[in-house]
This record gives sequence, structure tokens and C-alpha cells, in this order.
Amino acid sequence: MIMPNADGRPVGPTSAASAAPTTSMAAPRGSSTVLRIVLGAQLRRLREQRGITLEEAGHSIRASHSKISRMELGRVSFRIRDVSDLLTLYGVTSDADREPFLSLVEKANLAGWWHNYNDVLPAWFETYVGLEESASGIRNYEVQFVPGLLQSEGYARAVIRLGFPSASPEELDRRVKLRMARQRLLHRQDPPHLWAVLDEAVLRRPLGGAEAMCEQIDHILRALELPNVTVQIVPFSVGGHAAAGGPFSILRFSQPDLPDIVYMEQLTSAVYLEKRDDVDSYLEVMERLCIEAEPATRTREILLEIREGFQARL
Repeated sequence: MIMPNADGRPVGPTSAASAAPTTSMAAPRGSSTVLRIVLGAQLRRLREQRGITLEEAGHSIRASHSKISRMELGRVSFRIRDVSDLLTLYGVTSDADREPFLSLVEKANLAGWWHNYNDVLPAWFETYVGLEESASGIRNYEVQFVPGLLQSEGYARAVIRLGFPSASPEELDRRVKLRMARQRLLHRQDPPHLWAVLDEAVLRRPLGGAEAMCEQIDHILRALELPNVTVQIVPFSVGGHAAAGGPFSILRFSQPDLPDIVYMEQLTSAVYLEKRDDVDSYLEVMERLCIEAEPATRTREILLEIREGFQARL
């Protein structure tokens, strides 16, 4: 799943155990999801610098090597005692060097706002929401639905009802509120740049009816007024195109320990890719899509034209 530097690139020197570990660490920012990954990557770097195996590290905290692996991947929460013992094992003994790591433990274990929606938020998507919250750039390609960060409330309700036809009104409301809450990040002081590429079919498909589609298009038009939102449309005239495999997202982060991550959602799970070759392939496809799509300067004109068609049905 989330594997910092999973492509095998070294994250620091891998010299013999006699080498002094590098302990400088800039104070990272981001959601608890990202902070766990950053902390885990830093602990991995220290372990590799000392030439210590996963088994040896696990023994030092009375745990298995698999727990160390999960810690280094940011998949589990951290305990102060475990991190403290690992730092000692890795030769980080001065208070000044240990303090940034130990203070990060508390921040990495804080629950994000999305944890209030655990009743409707599956674990595989919880990871994405946490990553999305800390991304500096989000690029989406969609073939069926408007991206969640750009959905209007009425449109979101229609999409969610398709996926959860037996949901109660209360559950449906909770899921809609979660989706709307995610959109707050576009309006915060340091928002990510959202760049969405939509197949024309996304905007032509009348989810929720003509009125809901008019509201949805108006919602996108308002979002385009934000300096951090870019939308392009791939017209039907393009025919086949680079992303025939389906929708995907690419998340980029300002933290040096976090590589770009490709996210692909499935019916009941998700795939996260971050090996350099995989990410580069998707970045190349995204660039080709942006070239094949209508320029962003035409998006407003196209949206208004499509809106007129739905308006005529009312």
C-alpha cells in the first residue's frame, strides 16, 4: 500500500553500523496519515544507516519484524516507548536529536476530522482522505463522475445513492456531508492545486436529472474562480485516448520523504502506486490527456453550452 521509496532508491547512506546516523529532520506538516508515513520513513532511514535488520529492530521493542515494517510504512499508530527504544538502538541518544521524532509521535497519532465519519468511511478510503488533506497537488482523470472535490451536494447525493442503493436517509446524509467536508481544503489558506481532466461523458450523463446537472455545472463554474482549480474537458471528438484504462488520481506532496502517489478506486477497495516507474507512466498519460483535451481557457464556454442543453429540458 503506502511504501515510501518503494522503488528501491536509497533514502540515506547505507554504510556500516559504525557510521554516525544522520538525525536532522525538518518539522513536517500535514495530516496524521502523512505524518505517520514521514515518521516511518525517517525511522527506516535511521535503521538502514546502522545496518540493522527488521528482526533486530523488532526484538528491541518486543515485537515482530512485521510490526517494524508496518511502522516504517506508516500503516499503524506509534507508541512513544517504541520510538524511544528504536532511537536508542539507532544511536540517536541526545535529547536535541530525539525531540523532533518524539514530538512527531503525538502529532502522527492525532485523529483527523474525517475520523468523525468512521461509520461511513472504509479503511481503504480513509487513507486517501488523509493523503488528500496534505497534498500540494491533486490531478484527477474521470470518465464517469465529476471528481468528489468538485461535486455539488445534489449531484453527490445522486452518485452516492447509485453506490449505496439500500442506504438509509441518515446514512446517505452522512456520506454526502463527508464529501462536502472534503471540499473545504480547496478554500483554505494553503490549498492544493486541483487539476481535473473530465471526459465529456461525465458532464453529459444526467445524474440526478437536468436540474441537478445545472446545479453541478454551476458548482464547477464557481470552483473555476479559485486560482488553485483547473479543469479541462476531453471532447467526444477525440475518440480513443491515452487513459483507456479508466479513472485515476495523482497526489503530490511537498514533504521530501513522500513520493507522488497514484490512486485508483475499485468497487470495494483501492490501489495505491508509488514506484517511480508506475508513477512516471501515469504522469505521462496525464500529460497526454491534457494535450488531447480542450485547453482550460475553453472550459467555461463548454460548460455553459452543456448547461444550456440541460436547462432546455426543465
